[in-house]
Amino acid sequence: MKRILLVGNPNVGKSVIFTKLTGVNVCASNYPGTTVEFCRGSSIIGSEEVEIIDVPGAYSLEPTNKAEEVAIEMLSEGDVIINVVDATNLERNLFLTTQLLERDTPLVVALNIWDETKHRGIEIDVKRLSELLGVPVIPTNARSGFGLDHLVRALKHATTPMIEPLTVDERWQRIGKIISSVQRIRHHHHTFLEGLEDASIHPVSGYIVAALVIAVTFAIIRLIGESLIGYILDPFFEKAYMPLLLRVSDYLVGHPLLHDVLVGKLVEGTINFKESFGLLSTGLYVPIGMVLPYVVAFYFMLGLLEDIGYLPRLAVLLDGFMHRLGLHGYSIIPSLLGLGCNVPALLATRVLESRRERFIVATLISIAVPCAALQAMIVGLLAPFGMRYVALVYAVLFLVWLGLGLIIRLFTRGFIPALLIEIPPYRQPYLRSLLMKFRIRALGFLKEAVPVVIVGVGVVNVFYALGILDHIARFTSPIITKLLGLPREAVIAVVIGFLRKDIGVGMLAPLNMTLRQLVVGCATLAMFFPCIATFVVMFKELGPINTAKSIGIMVLTAFVVGGLLNALLWF
Repeated sequence: MKRILLVGNPNVGKSVIFTKLTGVNVCASNYPGTTVEFCRGSSIIGSEEVEIIDVPGAYSLEPTNKAEEVAIEMLSEGDVIINVVDATNLERNLFLTTQLLERDTPLVVALNIWDETKHRGIEIDVKRLSELLGVPVIPTNARSGFGLDHLVRALKHATTPMIEPLTVDERWQRIGKIISSVQRIRHHHHTFLEGLEDASIHPVSGYIVAALVIAVTFAIIRLIGESLIGYILDPFFEKAYMPLLLRVSDYLVGHPLLHDVLVGKLVEGTINFKESFGLLSTGLYVPIGMVLPYVVAFYFMLGLLEDIGYLPRLAVLLDGFMHRLGLHGYSIIPSLLGLGCNVPALLATRVLESRRERFIVATLISIAVPCAALQAMIVGLLAPFGMRYVALVYAVLFLVWLGLGLIIRLFTRGFIPALLIEIPPYRQPYLRSLLMKFRIRALGFLKEAVPVVIVGVGVVNVFYALGILDHIARFTSPIITKLLGLPREAVIAVVIGFLRKDIGVGMLAPLNMTLRQLVVGCATLAMFFPCIATFVVMFKELGPINTAKSIGIMVLTAFVVGGLLNALLWF
């Protein structure tokens, strides 16, 4: 099967072209021996089935990070290359193009984001550009599909000009000559979106925009989450699932142990999905009925902000602040990724230049950056009492993130380079690509969370039946009840927190805790031991010694801050 590679800089629309060409026949994979992900799919071109691969974004064939190393390795596996180029940043993109021209793989250039050139006053002589490069050049607009049919037809005309290798200076000289020959820029007035782009990174207005974006984002997340729970999931569990579960309960009346494990304890003669604590009751309701709605909402909004192009602007806006913490400005990007999931966030720390920075950022993320599932659980537990209590937990986590950063800076020194990051223009999100990312993330959560909750509930039930839970509760009582002010049964949440701390927080729901205890419990468990997946990645990235140091800082911070909250809160 012929293999077609989509190659280009980050943020040039490769993924949208990939989605258009492959439809839903898509899978994401890790490149062998690495944790770098890429997407592969298949399509029919003419009468031939071909494999299409979305290669990780790269600025140059002289790698500066793992993603670029993988991109270069994959070039040898392709039969044809589609070099996706941002038409609004032609000069920068042509550096990679001229390097690709020196290889022996047939090449076609997709001059993407063509629609924005006219808005920016950019005129490009496509025919002349094709002549100078010696390969077909096709203007495209991936979002609307403009030019993709011409791009597919041009694949059979892909050529291998094999120019002489150039030095860096010679390469830029050639690019300069090409640009002067094919591109003209005329004056144009700023559009509203361009004005908003500038305002988003301005030292004053940028923070106002950021506050508005965050406020609106969480309002929409809460609206979507509560709507899904109130109108879909709760009615399903109460009206459709409850009768089935009650039949199972009646059938197991003569088997009390099995009944408690599968269905759980009856509350006032019926099943309470939050309190019964059975595999088929609480075990399914917590991840699906309580967490999933907010995870769905969060992932949708995260994907929307990614596709619009706001997240890189937030990173640039916070660069100066990050330097005051002794960190590279780019460290905000892994932190932002951590709001979705801590695992890719820790992998993203590879772009940082020193082990010191990677250790600091990985530790801060694991302690004080709650993933989407954890945020969903915090909102689900505390929002019914008022969003100010959700805000209180977030404020505590932010202060811990800030305080630990300042403390660690006192004990570590090192050079902190400036932030160099690509800032794409604001763009209309492509719905199909947005939904594909959303589907992958939501299904990934279900595959991970549901088994962990069921296993966790099962283990707790077995421990309870054998009396093991009572021994653990007595052993941890000084910490759980006296330091944190939580009921002894909260040890259940602590035990499950070793597997997934979002589910550990969810296990607070059946305990009929006071509002004060819920706030303390949510904040403490949010900072506690990382989920098992994060722990494994941390071990691989930091090594055993630094991982042990990081875990020690986490546990100590969680109990110290939890104890302070228990002492200071008055409600």
